[in-house]
Amino acid sequence: MIARLDSRAADFTARLAALAPAGEADGPAVQARVGEILAAVEARGDAAVLEYTARFDDLAVDSMAALEVPAERLQVALEGLPAAQRDALAVAAARIRDYHERQLGESWQYTDELGNVLGQQVTSLGRVGVYVPGGKASYPSSVLMNALPAHVAGVEDITMVVPAPGGELSELVLAAAGLAGVSRVYTIGGAQAVAALAYGTETVAAVDKIVGPGNAYVAEAKRQVFGRVGIDMVAGPSEILIICDGGTDPAWIAMDLFSQAEHDENAQALLLSPDAAFLDAVAAAIEELLPQQERREIIAASLARRGALVLTADLDDAVRLSNRIAPEHLELSVADPEALLPSISAAGAIFMGRYSAEALGDYCAGPNHVLPTAGSARFFSPLGVYDFQKRSSIINVSRAGARVLGDVASTLARGESLTAHARSAEYRRDAAPEH
Repeated sequence: MIARLDSRAADFTARLAALAPAGEADGPAVQARVGEILAAVEARGDAAVLEYTARFDDLAVDSMAALEVPAERLQVALEGLPAAQRDALAVAAARIRDYHERQLGESWQYTDELGNVLGQQVTSLGRVGVYVPGGKASYPSSVLMNALPAHVAGVEDITMVVPAPGGELSELVLAAAGLAGVSRVYTIGGAQAVAALAYGTETVAAVDKIVGPGNAYVAEAKRQVFGRVGIDMVAGPSEILIICDGGTDPAWIAMDLFSQAEHDENAQALLLSPDAAFLDAVAAAIEELLPQQERREIIAASLARRGALVLTADLDDAVRLSNRIAPEHLELSVADPEALLPSISAAGAIFMGRYSAEALGDYCAGPNHVLPTAGSARFFSPLGVYDFQKRSSIINVSRAGARVLGDVASTLARGESLTAHARSAEYRRDAAPEH
């Protein structure tokens, strides 16, 4: 059911590589189809969005107005939730907001020895689009994690798009939108929703950045509109890597592996441990607990396709391997996680200690659950307030600065044969005599 690997085996590298996500067999077809949809929406606006919504979501309406959810509907959804759900959403929203408020960047300036004032001005994006999977799926956590950082950053216009196949909408998703400060909601999805946000239509205003998860068509659409607008990232299948010293309940670890494997058949769940007997115990727990899971077929396929229990030489070996993989979620389920933390160089989110289940991070711990996947934690970071802020450099040159820096710039510009640059600097230099 799940591969057993040994990091010291001669074939380890090859076997680990075999667990990498397979390329999309229909990649070129998806790219071409998405390109057609984007071009149609850019050219025909609302009309194309309405056509694709009727075709793909079985939701035929006469105007875009029928696809906009009234603002008061969000509050009705929130008030109509069972008290336990409403309270849980409120707690999660408060924790996420509190964490992200600590990320707010501030403008700054300083004056150098020549009297030049240099600095950075931080401002929020003007308009953001949030994509949320819809229909029978219910992902209120995605709404909170994507919209709240934008709201904290100061974004005043947050447009949410969520598909509603056959007109079906999740009350939890609408309630979360109301809690997260979403400005408006449209029941459109797929590549056509991304196109509407990127290019704008007669009804949907173009945004500065698009964030949020989606299927292969949504991911490809975000990839193709990048440059016209900003995007958060192109995310791959979910991942969890657990480093355990053997001291955690094997059932806990098995369930943590399941928590990511149940997302889809391409998700990856890895356990690294220097304790062979513990790996045996986790394998037994997997066998025992899997039949009880509602999504057992998906979990089984994920574990068989991309999962592994890996015997390592020691914990340091496990850390080295983890840094090489750069997982989306990393659990340090060990007696002293703080001792390992300084050695961790690539992970989207790091869960410290035996009680830090990754699932808590998905919903309510506070940090963002939008994380880099497929090894991109080597160079990407979690979604945060900083993704919804822009930084502009401030340069206010004094007379003394114009004289000294003008000479430096002139010399370098002439070295690059950019004489207009040089003369532009020289004009100021020559107009600012030393005395």
